[in-house]
Amino acid sequence: MKNETRNDEAVSPVIATILMVAITVVLAGVLYVWAANLAESNTDGSLELYTFSGADAPDSTGAVIMTMDSGSDLGWASITIKASVDGAASVTVDQCANGETDNCWSSTDSDADNWNVGEAITVDTDCTGLCTVTVNVLNNREGTTLDTTIVDVE
Repeated sequence: MKNETRNDEAVSPVIATILMVAITVVLAGVLYVWAANLAESNTDGSLELYTFSGADAPDSTGAVIMTMDSGSDLGWASITIKASVDGAASVTVDQCANGETDNCWSSTDSDADNWNVGEAITVDTDCTGLCTVTVNVLNNREGTTLDTTIVDVE
């Protein structure tokens, strides 16, 4: 009689197996929803993959040549160029107006609306002598930094 009571109180192996399968299915569903939500939340289009390189401009005082090495075309209206000389506060460098050459940037490319891969711009700074120039390319619509390039200028 004592043995029968213990068997009546025990959970049957069939019920235990059903419970374990149910828990596994619910857990798998929760993980699937979590993973799908995580993947969906990272596809808002804000990932910007740009690379730029910089070099000391030959035969020029205080100028840096910036080249877009990779990325999609950038509209000039959506970017801001900032430069800093020897760690000083960075200043916005505007596009050169007609005849202007000091503290501005210029491009010789025929596409007046966009900065394209392979295209270089010349960023003139107030560097005199040996300087370290830091140039930041910013997406002013998204408020993000696309690249920071540091160039030693002679």
